[in-house]
Amino acid sequence: MRQAAMIVVLAGALGLSGCSGLNDRNQKMLSGAAIGAGVGAVGTVLTGGCVTCGTVIGGAVGTGVGYIMHENEEARK
Repeated sequence: MRQAAMIVVLAGALGLSGCSGLNDRNQKMLSGAAIGAGVGAVGTVLTGGCVTCGTVIGGAVGTGVGYIMHENEEARK
């Protein structure tokens, strides 16, 4: 559980600090990756799985969701 907490904190810090010079699409993708990595880490801890695998998969899914959300917003404009 301690390892998962560290991963969540690091992912959150990177997600918040890395958004300063990015465009809107990249910000959404980075935020999605940070949220997805945190959710993946916590989820695998709760289910007894591999924390690293959950973090990587969650980050990848979060990045994809961030990209799709940006594209949907652009299509509405």
